[in-house]
Amino acid sequence: MRKVSNVSLNRVLLLLVLLTAIAAALPFVNYAPNRLMSGEGRQLWDIWPDIKWGLVGGFALLLALCLFPGQRGAVVTLVVVQLLLTGVLIAAGSAATHLAQTGSPLARTSLGSGFWLALGTTLLACSDAIRRITVHPLWRWILHAQIAVVPLALLFSGVFNDLSLLKEYANRQDVFDDAFAQHLTLLVGTVAPALLIGLPLGIGCYFSAARQGAVFAVLNVIQTIPSVALFGLLIAPLAGLVKHFPWLGSVGVAGTGLTPALIALVLYALLPLVRGVVAGLNQVPHEVLESARAMGMSLRQRFIHVQLPLALPIFLRSLRVVMVQTVGMAVIAALIGAGGFGALVFQGLLSSAVDLVLLGVVPVVALAIVIDALFDLLDALLKVKHDD
Repeated sequence: MRKVSNVSLNRVLLLLVLLTAIAAALPFVNYAPNRLMSGEGRQLWDIWPDIKWGLVGGFALLLALCLFPGQRGAVVTLVVVQLLLTGVLIAAGSAATHLAQTGSPLARTSLGSGFWLALGTTLLACSDAIRRITVHPLWRWILHAQIAVVPLALLFSGVFNDLSLLKEYANRQDVFDDAFAQHLTLLVGTVAPALLIGLPLGIGCYFSAARQGAVFAVLNVIQTIPSVALFGLLIAPLAGLVKHFPWLGSVGVAGTGLTPALIALVLYALLPLVRGVVAGLNQVPHEVLESARAMGMSLRQRFIHVQLPLALPIFLRSLRVVMVQTVGMAVIAALIGAGGFGALVFQGLLSSAVDLVLLGVVPVVALAIVIDALFDLLDALLKVKHDD
């Protein structure tokens, strides 16, 4: 907050309002005669000419909200911006329905740059308002979570069914479901063994400074290898193993596919996990350990009942990084036949089908956001428990 001539000004909201004004000048949707052509951009007033006055009024209201200081102003801002977000989403679905009714059955309506920019600015404005409303972590999480209620309700009510992305999903629902299952398999198959290896390795590094240097040197080298290169490096050794030991093929081991993808993803996950364990244990105050020792606790008791609980928040942050990182890197694993949403992305790129690319990208982003939100909730609950 900055005071200019005794008037409080929300500079963050002002910047977002200006970006929203730019979004209004960009194409809101793209209308194409079929799924393979890029089509032409359409502004909202090209579809509904009278909507210009509503946009001007909304812009003026958002500018006025920049002058509302304090918690009450933030509450009003959150309500107004969420209504604006709902309007943007309904406008996108309604525009697609309108164009579908007036155009060819083969025509496709996709979301334009104006929509994506407006969606981003409204979500950021909501987050900024929530930050100003409360500092309580659990309430912040609840307020952030409720933003998703209306978009999900609109999605399941069929408002977006005429958008090309939803048409692509309807045509490939079985493929999408298989890709989702494969992506979750990659995630679980990476995190579970990474925890089994990373936790003991991190604890061992904490108790041995000499071992710590060697372990981190190896893990740092692995982390610097590009993902595509690491996937490729694993193909030849695994193929050789299967050739010399055919029984490995009967249990699913192969030079391409799931096996090299899981090995590479586990190797990438080890550095943040081991570093998180070591950093968490190192940040436990020495005075706390001395107090526990004075109470008669053994080394094992101090480790289990004092160090591990205090190190848990930092370790969970590392685990969050690993899971979000794995969700994204699993897309690249499709290049060696591991499946998942990456298969949809690369298939869309090869066929120049933007909607097919988005069908793979959007759920990856959504899955990463959900995982991050769940860790935020767990962190908020731990903070509440600690404060109590």
